[in-house]
Amino acid sequence: MTTNRTLALALWAAVALVGGLATAWFFVIEPRMNQTVADTLGRGDYELVMTNGQTFTQETLESGPSAVFFGFTYCPDVCPTTLGDVLTWQEILNEEGEETLDVYFVTVDPERDTPELLEDYVSWAPGVIGVSGSREEIDKAIKAFRVYAQQVPLEGGDYTMDHSAFVLLFDKDGRFDQPIRYGEQTERAMTKIRNLIAG
Repeated sequence: MTTNRTLALALWAAVALVGGLATAWFFVIEPRMNQTVADTLGRGDYELVMTNGQTFTQETLESGPSAVFFGFTYCPDVCPTTLGDVLTWQEILNEEGEETLDVYFVTVDPERDTPELLEDYVSWAPGVIGVSGSREEIDKAIKAFRVYAQQVPLEGGDYTMDHSAFVLLFDKDGRFDQPIRYGEQTERAMTKIRNLIAG
């Protein structure tokens, strides 16, 4: 009798365990395994301020095809070069009769990059909107977009920022499409942008 009861309890526990594992698989593990980078990149609860006075959240990406770039105004080379590339892309789009692509320049240095400073910094590149916010909110965005940003001390107590150097393209539904690498050939970058807009 005791043996039968022990076996029954063991069997019940095994069934419960299998049921629990099955539930975890179907509702937690399997959906996460099937999520791609495109499904999650840019998703998060960050809330930043744009230089046009509006708020930048994950919903902002759902307003049409767009590009996101992380940088800072004291950047000596990567950021101004990338803004120059953006200017070239926008001019080509204009020549082809396309609308300007929305490009969001998100600072990785909010301690120095106020919205006012960012607005002045990006103003020469059409379609580029500066994005700043508190250190906490910027860090949330850095995590959501899976970019790298690290403060690097300089002599004299100053610092610079080391950061990812690619432009992230998002489709009209706010889903990550693909990156444009730093220094990528213009025609190759334009093929990606044209496909993005056409999609």
